[in-house]
Amino acid sequence: MIRLSEVDSTNNFLKVKASNSEPLPEGTVIMADNQFAGRGQQQNAWYAERGLNLTFSVFLCPSFLPIANQFLLNMAISLALKNALGELLGPFLKVKWPNDLYYKNQKLGGILIENILAGATYKACIVGIGLNVNQQNFDPRLLEKATSVHRILQQDVNLMTLLGSICRHIEAQYLKLKAGNFNNLQSDYIKGLYRFNEQALYRHNGQSFEGVIVNVSHNGLLVIRSEGIEREFNFKEVEFLNNI
Repeated sequence: MIRLSEVDSTNNFLKVKASNSEPLPEGTVIMADNQFAGRGQQQNAWYAERGLNLTFSVFLCPSFLPIANQFLLNMAISLALKNALGELLGPFLKVKWPNDLYYKNQKLGGILIENILAGATYKACIVGIGLNVNQQNFDPRLLEKATSVHRILQQDVNLMTLLGSICRHIEAQYLKLKAGNFNNLQSDYIKGLYRFNEQALYRHNGQSFEGVIVNVSHNGLLVIRSEGIEREFNFKEVEFLNNI
């Protein structure tokens, strides 16, 4: 593990390390006390108060995984985070498709996986994780949307102890993935999914509709049943609206 006092983005730092001629050991973790240009999915910004949260990246080499099934790694990482934090926060913790961690209806953290491909081979990936841990103050515009472990438990949590737990859970899920336990992984992921089997409101192409999340495919498509028809959605094709 490499701990930095400050960096633009742990993913960017790890990408540079991975591009150097000296091989980078799989499982390398880069953690930053302050990340001043963190990124979320689709280049969204990720802000975290200095020294209060977990912002880190993990280097993995899932060459055993077919490129078409790369979302299974997202499932494994999401499940690892849910299991690690679930030990503290209980059953209200859910994974929101495709890459967020939610407590009830508020965002607790996010995942950004950047893949390194070599032709048709899945060579390596950088798993970036941002978690609101001990932060208490949020932008007023985010108060209804975001939360932290401290706000839930009303107490601080040791960052390094929590990081250690998360890394152990990531290793456990990664080894299951490597062993080819795809169906069990998919089943566990779906059972812990935000709004799974719940009637809720969504928007697609500007049109709102009611539906129920029933599945997520191996290649990461969200399956929503609406008016008796199962519809598949790719990333950014469907928007979660407030509960009915």
